[in-house]
Amino acid sequence: MGPTDPADPQEEPAKGPLSGILVADFSRILAGPYATMMLGDLGAQVIKVESPAGDDTREWVPPRRDGVGTYYLGVNRNKRSIALDLSDAHDQAVAHALAQRADVFIQNFRPGGLARFGLDYESVARRNPAIIYCSISGFGAGQGAKLPGYDVLVQGVSGLMSLTGAPDTPPFRSGISVFDVFTGLHSAVGILAALHHRDVTGKGQHIETNLLSTALSAMANQTSAYVAGGVVPHRMGNSHLSLFPYEPLATGDGDLIIAAGNDGQFRKLAAALGAPGLADDERFRSVGLRNDNREELRPLLLERLAAKSAQEWFGILTDAGIPCGPINDVRGGVELAASLGLEPVVMTGDVPTVRNPIRMSATPPRHELPPPALNADGDDIRAWLGFGSRKEATDDQ
Repeated sequence: MGPTDPADPQEEPAKGPLSGILVADFSRILAGPYATMMLGDLGAQVIKVESPAGDDTREWVPPRRDGVGTYYLGVNRNKRSIALDLSDAHDQAVAHALAQRADVFIQNFRPGGLARFGLDYESVARRNPAIIYCSISGFGAGQGAKLPGYDVLVQGVSGLMSLTGAPDTPPFRSGISVFDVFTGLHSAVGILAALHHRDVTGKGQHIETNLLSTALSAMANQTSAYVAGGVVPHRMGNSHLSLFPYEPLATGDGDLIIAAGNDGQFRKLAAALGAPGLADDERFRSVGLRNDNREELRPLLLERLAAKSAQEWFGILTDAGIPCGPINDVRGGVELAASLGLEPVVMTGDVPTVRNPIRMSATPPRHELPPPALNADGDDIRAWLGFGSRKEATDDQ
């Protein structure tokens, strides 16, 4: 094992606040890989363990880049890949050795699925008591253990789809796998908290996250409407349950999102539209009144917005300090971020990826390693763990 061997986390130059942390990533698809990419961006050494067939998302196409699904490329930078067949005794021993050296072990197998390989929390913790072990599931490890954890299912059963769409349309799923991403973020937060706790106490622990619990938490005000207020929210299209105006509104040419979240913003909006009296109208003087009387206020706003295009109003209202914006496609969103100097696209090798959104003055996220080819680092990792190559192991059998 040479001093510059990239598979050895002890030999890598110190980069990032998580430098020196080794993550054994047994997760696949989205929630787990998103969490481990965030950890890798922050300096952790992430070893992605895949089956010989590879992470499913490698083949989720179109779209693709150089034959690989862009889905996979979007959540797997700053990692190294080793392919292990956990049903094979030699590969299972490699997995055990990796788990014993790791600081963090993360997996999203169905609850109990790794026990037969000796890679469940109890087994790993016996060999490595300081391990931070994160289990991700769809519905928890109890009565929901047998339920498959797909994001679209959780969007449906959690209630999110009942909130997405217009009152007269069927329920819709979100345009992204929102609860997979949120669960990945919650997992990363839990891992960081557990690492801090271990620094203080020396003790590892088991973290469990699941998509349904994440969904109920992430729906925030909508879940609270039921839990705290006894109100079951329903589909309102682009309208907000508790605020108006807080949605796209038609102008003389195109729609513009206008978000007046408080009385001061509404007063500015009324003035910018040339109707300052609306802010003093007894029907619209407060957030609650505007919400109660939105169907009376809406045509009054639309009448004035019809005088100019969405682009013209965008400039006027922005200058007046009123939150507003156009409805872009994804290309437009990336181009807007670029025009604001946010540099949203970074190259990892020859693969363009989306910049980590966290800005840190002293230890900024890194964007160094491109998403790895399947088993790209397998021989190096095996050697670092004290094993021969997969071919050597096969030849010895």
